[in-house]
Amino acid sequence: MAQRGTTPRAPGGTSEAEGAATLKEDQAALERHQQLIAGKAHKEGGSARMSLLILVSIFLTAASVMVLVYKNFPQLSEEERECIKVPRDMDDAKALGKVLSKYKDTFYVQVLVAYFTTYIFLQTFAIPGSIFLSILSGFLYPFPLALFLVCLCSGLGASFCYMLSYFVGRPVVYRYLTEKAVKWSKQVERHREHLINYIIFLRITPFLPNWFINITSPVINVPLKVFFIGTFLGVAPPSFVAIKAGTTLYQLTTAGEAVSWNSVFVLMILAILSILPAVFQKKLKQKFE
Repeated sequence: MAQRGTTPRAPGGTSEAEGAATLKEDQAALERHQQLIAGKAHKEGGSARMSLLILVSIFLTAASVMVLVYKNFPQLSEEERECIKVPRDMDDAKALGKVLSKYKDTFYVQVLVAYFTTYIFLQTFAIPGSIFLSILSGFLYPFPLALFLVCLCSGLGASFCYMLSYFVGRPVVYRYLTEKAVKWSKQVERHREHLINYIIFLRITPFLPNWFINITSPVINVPLKVFFIGTFLGVAPPSFVAIKAGTTLYQLTTAGEAVSWNSVFVLMILAILSILPAVFQKKLKQKFE
């Protein structure tokens, strides 16, 4: 028989009172974090216009650098010059791939630098089009180099976007995305102990837009190192699919054809595997507490 005055124990080994107290502390900490975000939104929202002006200035500076990069490109014909642009559809990607493949062997460094900087530019400023560059990499380069290149560009570009948000863009986030940032902060706090796995999971799955993850991560205290590693590893599975499709670039008519049902199934399995360590860690922690 249990001794009088003892507190009933929960199945995991902790008392019900201790579990309730821990839950209450976690909820209180989460509420304080949400109130902090909301308070910053009210305090810094007024400087959002200045932040937007600074961001536009940074964008124009980066665009000028891109112009310099392409000025060092080989001499192109008028028809070829029209193809040198960020692809918006598969026809653009095919035309660009045709021009780049023509000059890739002779001007290897220039083509590689142009590809690298363009990909990072798109990722940094959340401009659509990087999916076509991922497909194009499979057409231009050997698979290992293409995969590493896409993962590195994605990691660096997303990290630059993170830093822009951290140093300049936070007032914009506080003003226009407060409610969504608060909702995501709840999920981040739940996965704080295994954040890399959670970032990998988000990069594989389409639950949150990449641009939203990039600009809100510094606001809700996702460390940059964790953010970069999670992004680098997380974009590998979908990039694998895109790069493989790039080997048959001229057989594709839309970007959607690059993704088959088999590849979707594989991505789902990888997404589940990425989050399993966090689930098992949580179960083991509950068991031994």
